[in-house]
Amino acid sequence: MSAPPRPSSATRTPGARTSRPASRPTARRSRLVEEPTPAEHEPPTVSHIVAGVLAAGQALVLSLAVVVLPAVVAYLVGTAAMSPAPGTPGDGAEVRSAVDVAMGIWLLGHGVPLTADAVTVSLAPLGIAGLALFATYVSAKRFATTSVAAWAAGTVTYALCTTAVAAVAGSAPGWTLATAPLAGLFMGGLGMALGILARPDAPAATELGERVEVLARRATGVDLVPATLRLGLRGGTLAVALLLGGGALLVAAWALAGRATSSDIITALEPGWTGGIVFAVAQLALLPNLVLWAIAWLAGPGFAIGEGTSFTPFGTISGPLPAIPLLGALPGEDWANPITAWAPVLVVACGVAAGLFVWRRLEPSLVRWSDVGWVLGGIVLTPAVVMLLGQWMAAGAGGPGRLADVGANPLVTAGLVAAEVGGGAAAVLLGAKLDAVGLPARLRDRVEEAGRGPESSVADLLHDEGSGADAVVVAERSDGPEPGDSDGAGPDGSGEPGRSVESDTAGDSDSPDGPGFPDRAGWPDRPVAGAGDTEPA
Repeated sequence: MSAPPRPSSATRTPGARTSRPASRPTARRSRLVEEPTPAEHEPPTVSHIVAGVLAAGQALVLSLAVVVLPAVVAYLVGTAAMSPAPGTPGDGAEVRSAVDVAMGIWLLGHGVPLTADAVTVSLAPLGIAGLALFATYVSAKRFATTSVAAWAAGTVTYALCTTAVAAVAGSAPGWTLATAPLAGLFMGGLGMALGILARPDAPAATELGERVEVLARRATGVDLVPATLRLGLRGGTLAVALLLGGGALLVAAWALAGRATSSDIITALEPGWTGGIVFAVAQLALLPNLVLWAIAWLAGPGFAIGEGTSFTPFGTISGPLPAIPLLGALPGEDWANPITAWAPVLVVACGVAAGLFVWRRLEPSLVRWSDVGWVLGGIVLTPAVVMLLGQWMAAGAGGPGRLADVGANPLVTAGLVAAEVGGGAAAVLLGAKLDAVGLPARLRDRVEEAGRGPESSVADLLHDEGSGADAVVVAERSDGPEPGDSDGAGPDGSGEPGRSVESDTAGDSDSPDGPGFPDRAGWPDRPVAGAGDTEPA
């Protein structure tokens, strides 16, 4: 039980001040309302710039270290047994040379040609390019901010650092040094954009596309990218993903079939554990190139590893190859047979899958022929652009002499892939559109009607035509008025002798030709009018 309240010792009188004045809290509240509260402002632009610079610098250092460190370790381990004293003069210069070569290979992955001993190598290992993009993507997603300033700062920083690496390495002399900032702008800008757009506070891809569409419509007054074209681009992306998956599976099959050759190369080289690491990194760097070459093999034009060589599903012409274990997995002569000649059908199947993907997201009753054209254009455009850029980056000079021609022809491969994918998608879209408008059914009915003989009954014709109760049959008799009409007038009262117009839903009759019709003997054939096509009486 709680104690009773303690009585106050002060005597309260009316108007006496027993506490703080009532006006004081009111004044404090008004002051709190009037004073500006610290709003949650966005970080200043300097913070965005710093975040972008740090993200790009971290990505560049990480991707460069993955290439440089194995090269330095392999050099140190390889020369430890031959060098009597690690600190002898010239040892630092040799290490510096190994670092320069590694940086040149890293730049080669960005598309900057590598020049050494008057030999220019332009075959870009796309695995290094993928590593750089992934590092930039992760760094931008975690450390950058969602702003245009951060993206621009990161892109410029990556381009400047790429140019500095090319200048220090010295592997891109002359005009080839000018390609370093361009490659840095492309790689850094793409990686930063992907990372920033993947942040939780970044706008979704659909929202970003809508914003761009609104801006383009305000600037030009027309819809530059219709919704059907965007849907077609999605279908084309699906086709590209299927092509890459098919190419990867084909490379795995090649590697499994040529494992004995690759093993013989490794045994002959005796690289050791350090050399094995270097070979593994080199093969992983060239693996995306081989996947793209496999897509060219599936499409038909194939690829070449040196002048005078050709690897296609229709035939194989091989020659001396570099001692790289991965090249032991290239298709041999047994991979060209009557079955592999049907390999382009797989590319067409990717187009069929893209067409089905797109059509399932359309309303058949609302699709116009122009919509079909936009969708088909998007499906064709995506693989054409991706194959053109990919095959161009995956091809080049792999060394001196006959190795100056390595890879697939970009224009031919992109054109054939686009044509095959577009053909498969067009077969699906055009077939579905024609079926939606009912053209095949009408053509089939016309063909069946044209092939009928005089023994076909009117009821069969009405059933096949699908005219229902609204159809009428018009018949003419050539030898005079209809039986039962004494005044020569037709049954419809029109005054035309020998003409009868009856509904197919009239009462039963003994005539085998339907209700209200006498025997067909002596009556010439007349066409059957469908719903909405009734001939006047």
